[in-house]
Amino acid sequence: MFVINEDNSHFFATRKPSQMTREALLAFVDQYANSAVTHLFLCPNAMRASFRSRTREAIWDVTGKETMPGANDPRGRWPHNARLLHERGLDPYAVWIDRCREKGLSPWLSMRMNDIHGVNELDSFMHSSFWRSHPEYWRVPSGSAAPWQNRALNYAEPEVRKYEMAFVRELLERYNPDGIELDWMRFGWHFPPGKARENARFLTEFVREARRLTETWGRKRGHRIALGVRVPAHPDAARGLGMDAVEWVREGLVDLIVPCPFWTTSDFDIPVELWKERLAKLSAAEHVRVAPGLEFNARPWPGAAAVANTLGSVAGFAAAAWHRGADGIYLFNWMDSGTRPVASSVYRTLIERGVARAVVEHAPRRVPVCFRDTVPPNFPNNVRLPVDAVQGGEFRIYFGPKPTAGKAWIIAGLSGRNGVEKARFQAAINGRTAAPAPDLDSCAGIGGGARRAVRFECPPSAFRDGYNTVSLRQETNSVPPQRIVWVELRTGP
Repeated sequence: MFVINEDNSHFFATRKPSQMTREALLAFVDQYANSAVTHLFLCPNAMRASFRSRTREAIWDVTGKETMPGANDPRGRWPHNARLLHERGLDPYAVWIDRCREKGLSPWLSMRMNDIHGVNELDSFMHSSFWRSHPEYWRVPSGSAAPWQNRALNYAEPEVRKYEMAFVRELLERYNPDGIELDWMRFGWHFPPGKARENARFLTEFVREARRLTETWGRKRGHRIALGVRVPAHPDAARGLGMDAVEWVREGLVDLIVPCPFWTTSDFDIPVELWKERLAKLSAAEHVRVAPGLEFNARPWPGAAAVANTLGSVAGFAAAAWHRGADGIYLFNWMDSGTRPVASSVYRTLIERGVARAVVEHAPRRVPVCFRDTVPPNFPNNVRLPVDAVQGGEFRIYFGPKPTAGKAWIIAGLSGRNGVEKARFQAAINGRTAAPAPDLDSCAGIGGGARRAVRFECPPSAFRDGYNTVSLRQETNSVPPQRIVWVELRTGP
């Protein structure tokens, strides 16, 4: 299972008006035909729909309150092009679903359950009139936009659930997908602060009703319509935030779980084996798949400078995920242009080569130390950087199957403190000394605002399957203490 998620704005915002044609819609799907991609998850909404919906505004609607984007604003293409398709009698999601089936791809719809992009701007064109006119339904009623999560809708409110369920019902009535995904990670905060665990039953009731709808429409369509969910990376974090996916499986409500981060970073330590262990105890879990999700970027700690992921990051993430028992790999914000983290030619390589176990275990791999960005209060978020280099640190990195050939390195990114270019370090992996190697020529691809990237060569025999412990420390000398802002394990030719 190799999933690409196409978001609600990307296609419309990255094509010219002249490309709002049936031929261009077909071409979008065709690029994934005869490739390693197995599933396209098509997102039709945030607060508004990117088609002419009967249950919420379309993205191009103007009701007199919206601040529409200007002609030179890149957002302007999105509402304009979506409207053009509608005026030309083309429903992109219907066209894409049909084309996916023609080309052997599995089409799903991915519904964003609580998108709050731009809520600091009350009159943004992206916002629904329902959200704008009901600040009492916000997670923090009439709350400020610092943080944005304050202004997410509160699913403890019956009217919120009714409003959102109407859209689930409309999607199933209007379209014929293989599955519906409830994307609870856009944005991942659905109840008032401190109330998520006690209100979790409301999301369970919602998922229960969605399941009834998929079963009803599956009978009408003549094929099963699966139900999936995107939830926080750790099952206990998901439960603590009201997204109790294990309970949903216990009740036989879902077929796919995508444990993942929100967006601020990728999580390279998603405990797939813990999800599988919890599900293995449930009779209803026999056919449930777990497909961990990788994001666009990697950030070593909250607020640190991020870097885009690479083909090596995908291989490192996927190799570890397969090793932990994953049933698939899910890429979010890895679309065909504009927001993809890699160049066009590299993206094509990814699509054609894929992320199968046999591919990624023998490909160059990167696994950096990041953190967990969506957790309840007092739940560990795995922040391990930055660290004082003289004091040093140990970092547990899940690398998947140990490399058996080629070269492997520990790489540490250093901030730009005085004397950084002369600082010397010691490193080890699983207690075995790693030999100093020449620095990386560039800090491109190294996060945390690194100004120097030191490197240590590790013998493949020093690796272990699964977790590996990396130790790093600055040697005591006359150079001022440095700061380690990035740590990764990397393999390559």
